[in-house]
Amino acid sequence: MSGVADGGAYDVTETGTEDVPGERSVAPAGALGVAELELKPALEAVLMVVDEPATEEHLARVLERPRRAVALALRELSDDYARQGRGFDLRLVAGGWRFYSRAAYADAVESFVLDGQQARLTQAALETLAVVAYRQPVSRSRVSAVRGVNCDGVMRTLLQRGLVEEAGTEPETGAILYRTTNYFLERMGLRGLDELPELAPFLPEADAVEGDSPEGIPSFDVDDSGDSQTDH
Repeated sequence: MSGVADGGAYDVTETGTEDVPGERSVAPAGALGVAELELKPALEAVLMVVDEPATEEHLARVLERPRRAVALALRELSDDYARQGRGFDLRLVAGGWRFYSRAAYADAVESFVLDGQQARLTQAALETLAVVAYRQPVSRSRVSAVRGVNCDGVMRTLLQRGLVEEAGTEPETGAILYRTTNYFLERMGLRGLDELPELAPFLPEADAVEGDSPEGIPSFDVDDSGDSQTDH
């Protein structure tokens, strides 16, 4: 309610305590609701702390905004960063948005991250990962058949690194099937598997090289760090 004292107007807000005449109640700093925050800075703040791409639906729910408004703001931010030539960009990868260092500065990032250390996948692991990506879901024996060597060791390495995951079993044999993960898409900078390069036609059909048995390549007990001796 409002009143007049000494010829001046004042407001009184009923909050359970008496307000001082002539002074307006002021909300404490930081008391703004999430929905009242400026959208673009709020998106930047959230995306600075995500450890995997955040979907538009999730961001809209957290920031209490319509998805369309969030999607538009994200694309405008991405365009702004590109136009300004910033060292990072905002990209839609694996179904969500995340900050990435810009490709033009890859050498600087690699120098800082590696700093004399090597953490690259071996050629054998890259070949195995490629077969899984194009043939998924696929069993280890079928991957081995395509590559022509046993790949139990590198498959375990890829599992440990989160690049592939189990995807059920093969109905005919009960063999475990594998597929690539969202982390794989994230690391490769892909929105989805449909963005993989058109290499599948150049891979041989597994049935043509593995013989009658879908489990044609025996499993060996090899060290998790790499392939069996036949893969050197």
